[in-house]
Amino acid sequence: MKPETTPVTTTKTPSVTTAPHRSHHWRRDLVELAALFTAVAVADGIANLVAHGPSGPGLLMVSAAVLAATAAFHTWWARRHPHAPPAGDSGAPPPVPLTEGPADEWSDETALWRMRTTVADEPGSLAALCTALARARVDILSLQTHPLAEGTVDEFLLRAPRGFSGADLATAAAHAGGRDTWTERADAHDLVDAPARILQLATRTALDSAELPLALRSLLGRCTIRSRPAGGGDCGQEGALEGTVLRLRAPEGGEITVERPHLPFTPTEFARARALVGLDARLGPRVPRGQDLYRLPEGAALTVRRADHADHEAARALHDRCTARTLGLRYHGPVRDADRYLDHLLSPRFGRTLAVFTPAGRAIALGHLLWDGEETEVALLVEDEWQGRGVGTDLLARLVAMAVETGSAGVYAVTQASNTAMVAAMRGLGLPLDYQIEEGTLVITARLGTDGAADAHAVSAPVNAPADAPIDAPVDAATGRSEA
Repeated sequence: MKPETTPVTTTKTPSVTTAPHRSHHWRRDLVELAALFTAVAVADGIANLVAHGPSGPGLLMVSAAVLAATAAFHTWWARRHPHAPPAGDSGAPPPVPLTEGPADEWSDETALWRMRTTVADEPGSLAALCTALARARVDILSLQTHPLAEGTVDEFLLRAPRGFSGADLATAAAHAGGRDTWTERADAHDLVDAPARILQLATRTALDSAELPLALRSLLGRCTIRSRPAGGGDCGQEGALEGTVLRLRAPEGGEITVERPHLPFTPTEFARARALVGLDARLGPRVPRGQDLYRLPEGAALTVRRADHADHEAARALHDRCTARTLGLRYHGPVRDADRYLDHLLSPRFGRTLAVFTPAGRAIALGHLLWDGEETEVALLVEDEWQGRGVGTDLLARLVAMAVETGSAGVYAVTQASNTAMVAAMRGLGLPLDYQIEEGTLVITARLGTDGAADAHAVSAPVNAPADAPIDAPVDAATGRSEA
C-alpha cells in the first residue's frame, strides 16, 4: 500500500557449474606421441606384408572377414546388454523434499496472502526467504522491497495451500531470518500490478477532491485518517513519519493524520502518500460537474449533482427557507452557526454531497455521505415545501449507491425517533436495518452486504461514479456525528 520504490522483479535462472580446470602434464604428451608413432609403424608393416608377402591377398581377405565378424558380434552384444543405467539410478543426487508434511497437502485449492517481513540488508537474505517459501510450497506472485536504515522490509503477494495460516507463513519466514512478520488474507484486487494501481489512484484523485481520503486508504491498507484544521498542529512542509503514524500537510492547510496500528509505515509508503497529497494540493479543489436530470412522479423536473464550497450560498439560502422544526430534525437541535456546519459538510475531505436544484437553479435539498470508519453516515435536509414528494427518498438511494461504489460496509443515519420521514426512507431501501435508541436519538444502520449492494444499485445508479473498480473500503475519518 501495494508508491514509489520500483518493485523488484525476480527472475529464476539455472545455476551454472564451471568444470574444474585440468592441467596437461608433459608425460601425457610423450605417451600420446609414442602411441602415434607405434600406430604408424604397425600400419606400415601390415602394408609391406600385404604388398610383398607370398599370401598377401589371402591375408587381406581373412582380415576383412575377422573385422566383419567382430562388428556383428558387437551389435548383437549391444542389443542384448544395453548400456543405459537402470531406472532410478540416473547418477543425480536424490531430490530434496519441498515439505515435511504429507504429499497430498498440496492441491489446486489455494488462498492469496499478503505478507511483510523484515530481513537483514545483506546478500542472500532475500534468496533464503524465497527458498523457505518454496520449500513450504508457497508461490510468490509479486514482491516489493522497502529499504530501511537497518534491514529491508519485503512485501509479498503469495499463493499458499488452502490449509496454510498466517502463523505458518510467519514460521517459514522466521526460519529464513525474517522478523516482525505481518500477514493478511488478500483477494483478487491485490493481483493488480502495483504501479498500475497507483496510477489508477492518482487518476481518481485528479478527477475528484473527495477521492483523496479513499485513495490514501487504498494505498496504505486498513488505517484511520483524520483531518485537523489549520492551527491544530504543524507537521512541517514535508510532513512527518512516526512509526505507525503519518502526518501530512493538508492541501487546504492543517494536517492529515494517518494511523495504522501494529504495522509501522515505511519511508517508501510515506513518500507515496506525500506524493498523492502533493498532487491533490497542486490541482486545487475540484468535483465532477456532471448532473442527472429526473422527474418526480408528479411530473416536476429536477437536477441532481455534486456540490462543494462553490455552492455555499445556495446551501445557506436553503437553510434560511427551512423551518426551525426541519433544521432541528436534521441537526438534532437549533442551528446557531449554519456557516460552520456547511463548511464542514460541503468539504470533499469529509465525504460527498449531492444537491437537488429546481429548473430555476434554487437548491431544495442536500444529501451528505460522510466517511466514518468502515461504515458511512448519511444525512438529508429537504426544504419544507418539497417534503413528502419523493425528493428525500431518491436522494437517499443515490447516497447509498455511492456508498456501495466506495466499498462501504454499511451506512447509518442519526436522527430523532420522531422523524418518521427519515425512518420510512431508510426502510424504503430494502436493506437489512439495525436500530439503536439512546436518550431520544435514533441511529438506523443499513448493512451493505452482497445482496444489499445489488439492491442499492437497483434503486439508483450513483451520480458521477468513477468508472474504475471500487477500492476495498472507505476511510476512517473524523466527521463528528453531532455536526452531521
